[in-house]
Amino acid sequence: MSKIVIVGCGNVGMSYAYSLINQKCSVDELVLIDKNMGKAEGEAMDLNHSIPYSPNSINIKVGNYNDCSNADIVVLSAGANQEVGETRLDLIHKNDIIFKSIINSIMESGFNGIFLIATNPVDAMSYITYKYSGLDSNKVIGTGTSLDTARLRYMLSKKLNISPKNVHAYVMGEHGDSEFIAWSTAMVGTINISDKLTIEEKKEIGIQVRDSAYDIIKKKGNTSYGIGTCLLRITNAILNDENAIITVSCYDNNELYVSIPCVINREGIKEKLDINLNEEEEKMLNKSKEIIKGVIEESK
Repeated sequence: MSKIVIVGCGNVGMSYAYSLINQKCSVDELVLIDKNMGKAEGEAMDLNHSIPYSPNSINIKVGNYNDCSNADIVVLSAGANQEVGETRLDLIHKNDIIFKSIINSIMESGFNGIFLIATNPVDAMSYITYKYSGLDSNKVIGTGTSLDTARLRYMLSKKLNISPKNVHAYVMGEHGDSEFIAWSTAMVGTINISDKLTIEEKKEIGIQVRDSAYDIIKKKGNTSYGIGTCLLRITNAILNDENAIITVSCYDNNELYVSIPCVINREGIKEKLDINLNEEEEKMLNKSKEIIKGVIEESK
């Protein structure tokens, strides 16, 4: 029996819940927690009414933090929303206060599963979750640049007219303005993508990937479907013990979280891959780390 608890029934949390219902997954029980009980109850009712026509039969209910005691995964999507003109890093002070209360309540239940964090700024919030929870770092995973990587693969698939499943390219570093594409390791099939794109084309795609969230927020007020599906992908990698490679926010030895490709299975993060970056990419990764570390220091 697999059990998931979602803390935060906003756009991201509910897009994830809807993905759980409508795509293949191994979840038996889903518990919704939100400070607005009526909101959680309404979402649970609405989701349950879709079960007769969905491929998965999941027991969906409203709960409280005691329900986390035997959960396999607790997904944190609660927190302040990113407003137009606001960066992900601007959210740190608001969400640090919110997370401290939430995580303390979850840990009091005896929870010993895996935290999966979607709240922005996700790299800093993942570290804060690790710090407040006291769990081993392999059990605290941020969605990181998994969404940015999905955006990149989608754009490259359209540009090259190749299935995104055959595009092997990663966005690394901060899930934010200092993220970068590891072009030196990017492949389509067995061919380096740099052989298929000009420098200007790569630069344009990099800007589009980085600024996608700002564009979407400006047009519709939030991003939800993409990150909801990323949460599902990571969930399946955990519950199915897949040993899948996904670019997630993970613990770094310098006491911060940053996104690099990791092997994900039932343990959480089984290992971090040692990617052979070129000199310029190494500098960009270190720049991201410094930015994230600065944000974490500000939250203390």
